[in-house]
Amino acid sequence: MNPMSLLRLFLLAALWGGSFLFMRVSVPVLGAIPTAFCRVALGALGLYGLIAFWRTGFSFKGKFTATLFLGVINSGIPFLLFAFAAKVLPAGYSAIINATTPLMGVLIGALAFGEQFTMSKAVGVVTGFAGVAILTRTGPTTVNGPMLWGIASCLGATACYGLAGFLTKRWITLRGGLGSSNVALGSQIGAMLMLSPFMVWDEATHPLTWHDVHANVWISMLALGLLCTSFGYVLYFRLIADVGPMKALTVTFLIPFFGTLWGWLLLNEVATLAHAFGGGLIAIALWLILQQGSSQVQKINSNKQIERV
Repeated sequence: MNPMSLLRLFLLAALWGGSFLFMRVSVPVLGAIPTAFCRVALGALGLYGLIAFWRTGFSFKGKFTATLFLGVINSGIPFLLFAFAAKVLPAGYSAIINATTPLMGVLIGALAFGEQFTMSKAVGVVTGFAGVAILTRTGPTTVNGPMLWGIASCLGATACYGLAGFLTKRWITLRGGLGSSNVALGSQIGAMLMLSPFMVWDEATHPLTWHDVHANVWISMLALGLLCTSFGYVLYFRLIADVGPMKALTVTFLIPFFGTLWGWLLLNEVATLAHAFGGGLIAIALWLILQQGSSQVQKINSNKQIERV
């Protein structure tokens, strides 16, 4: 990666690592469904404002429907699953399990998209999952039923992320490309449409007294929607344009560090030596996967088929 792509990678990791902190603040008060819905609604609003400010235009070039479906897989389902996980898992745990996204990407790419599964990638997958297992089993949270459901929700979300990287290439990039901000906006609209029926049902069955919500919850939601989602997804789709879907997915290897850091600093979550050891294994897995880019990913990177913002 060139220096600017690396800078975007670390900035995105810091933002998305913070998203788990903001969910831990918001979900206990608002609930999982309202948190996920407000996140994508604010994300769509923020992206609309960014596009209007940058004057890049709202042209989807016949790919608006594709971006809607992409949003269901890349935002709607995983945001909802991570919000459910935030009920029972510390922010650092969810951020750590989120690191399985590139591993899921490698497996999904090999099984469904003809990506080459090299020895380096295989060792990276095993090493990465070993790091996640160490961090999960030796951390301060007791392994029980709710925790296992939370972990399963996180793994379901990362599988969606891994799939979405390749669908972005197939539905958007290989069809002539689309500005990254428009891809992000369309995806958030799609996620909002998908979550709307759940939001109506949740409000009907568990009405929330919105005016009693504390200011720190609203601040967390604004940060989650505008920074982590609006600005974050612009960075993410720009990374896909610059370095391809597999290398863009490796941002999630850096998220555990930031998620654990923010949780430790701001929520008094415990950080142990297991975090350092498991994080070291994840870093090794990151290096192994970065060494091997598939020929298809390299082609996307060289042709620059997604337009610059």
